[in-house]
Amino acid sequence: MLDQKEQNTDGSNMTARIDGHMKGAIDLHIHSGPSVMARMVDHIEAMKEASAAGQRAILIKDHYYSGAPTVNLLRPHMEEYGVEILGGIPLNNTSGGLNPFAVDTFLKMGASLVWMPTSSAANHIRSTHRKKRLVTAKPMRPAEGISVVDNKGRLVDEVKEILDLIAEFDAVLSSGHLHISEIWPLFEEAKARGVNRRLVNHPTYVVGCSMADISELTENGAVVEHSAAFYIDSKFKCYTPEELRQHIDAGGVDNTVLGSDLGQTGNPSPVEGMRAFIELILSLGYSDEDVRKMTTTNCARIIGLEGANFEGAN
Repeated sequence: MLDQKEQNTDGSNMTARIDGHMKGAIDLHIHSGPSVMARMVDHIEAMKEASAAGQRAILIKDHYYSGAPTVNLLRPHMEEYGVEILGGIPLNNTSGGLNPFAVDTFLKMGASLVWMPTSSAANHIRSTHRKKRLVTAKPMRPAEGISVVDNKGRLVDEVKEILDLIAEFDAVLSSGHLHISEIWPLFEEAKARGVNRRLVNHPTYVVGCSMADISELTENGAVVEHSAAFYIDSKFKCYTPEELRQHIDAGGVDNTVLGSDLGQTGNPSPVEGMRAFIELILSLGYSDEDVRKMTTTNCARIIGLEGANFEGAN
């Protein structure tokens, strides 16, 4: 039998290992279309690609609309592909911002996750004003920056209402693109109000988490998600493999999930990106058990698919 080093240098064996990890994997961060932004795959194509790879579930994300109605439309027509498709609601300007009515409506339509403001977050606007990450086919109205805290750092009342709704439906609270200084009071209040599923997307990108922040967040019950787009060969790559190791180790394998954060034109597809991400992580010396936790087990736990039957495509 090949030892770990030999396995990592044997191309055919590495391909087989990646194939194995893709089967049953869950990607909670896919940017498929339609969208006002350019996408390389639509939701149906993303499902077909995930099915061919043997993935268990995908969660579609758009910064401008809730995916819950789309998911409800697609599910009965795509059962043959054996992939669970999930959606959420982003609390950006186009959803009414910090709008409890929108959250209530889309949670009742089956949304699995609520993102705090992303493209409309005041922190996002401040931190990306010299970058053009979110490029739309037609110019959009300038975003009005949203913060979840007032000028004294206290959570605004609308957020508390939203947290109660998330707790009621046992949905996932994502910190979106808020700054870490906003995430601390948000997650503290969320925990106190019974929100058990708390997720920090790409904590080191835009959000501003230090390694100590990641460690403390996970110690307090949060899960962190690292995005393939920032580590593999994509137009968003900005971190080295050694930085990836630091980011994972700060929160620990048991508190980490991996998402592609892909689907944009000019990037690898979500499945291609996840395959490259898995290969990178294996090359860093993480075990097959570690990778399985970060791509499958931990993802199922945070999104509520733990214990659900999975048989894959027919």
